[in-house]
Amino acid sequence: MNPLRLLSLDFDGTLIGPWNGTEPEIAPELITGLRRLRGQGVTIALNTGRTLALVDQALRFFPVIPDYALTTEREVYRLVNGSWAEVGPWNQRCHLAHRELFRRATPLLNDIQAYVEKDTEARLHHEDNALVGVVAKSEAEMDGIQDFIRDRQDRFPGFSTQRNSVYLRFCHADYDKGSVLRELQRVLGIGPSETFVAGDNFNDLPMLTRTCGHWLACPANSVPEVKSAVTAAHGFVAATPHGHGIIEALTRFFPVQLGAT
Repeated sequence: MNPLRLLSLDFDGTLIGPWNGTEPEIAPELITGLRRLRGQGVTIALNTGRTLALVDQALRFFPVIPDYALTTEREVYRLVNGSWAEVGPWNQRCHLAHRELFRRATPLLNDIQAYVEKDTEARLHHEDNALVGVVAKSEAEMDGIQDFIRDRQDRFPGFSTQRNSVYLRFCHADYDKGSVLRELQRVLGIGPSETFVAGDNFNDLPMLTRTCGHWLACPANSVPEVKSAVTAAHGFVAATPHGHGIIEALTRFFPVQLGAT
């Protein structure tokens, strides 16, 4: 087995827990563990649904700055001298693919907008004057919105969605947390056999596979679908939530590196 070289970590619900006033719950032992692994040369990538701007907001309170930010479930950035820089042509190809997809899928987007406005209490999410997602009032409402979209999206090849709880983002089927992680691995020359992956929600499923990482894990607060996927892939389902669960998993997989033996 190759040694650990890369961590691909979801952020909300995985590294951090519920918000208590102005700050989220952060496991101190996780911070210590991440710093120890970085000191041994392990690369840290946040693989998140957050935009780059929201990653920067998160890093105001999370004390471990990642080497890479894989944002909006599809873009890749490297931290260079304190600023984020694109890595190769991936992001440009991604932008072009989504621009063309949304142009072709305009009738579907119009149907989604009409349905959400008429039949739900959900909120439409726009970026640059384009409809890119939906925020539901509840998990049940989001289930219904997803059912509405699934019944229609086959008419528009390539159209897909990424869900995290009540948040839904429209996307090209070729771009998700798994494909962007594989691109980062290609760039770094790091294989799945050298990669640890952790997440908690639906949008993490594409990277919680053996084609992306040898060591797979999820915290106790993960949705049942994630727990099932991790279990089926012989990964580790933690007994504790959020960051406590991630350091539980890291310690189980890498006791020597974390000084647990």
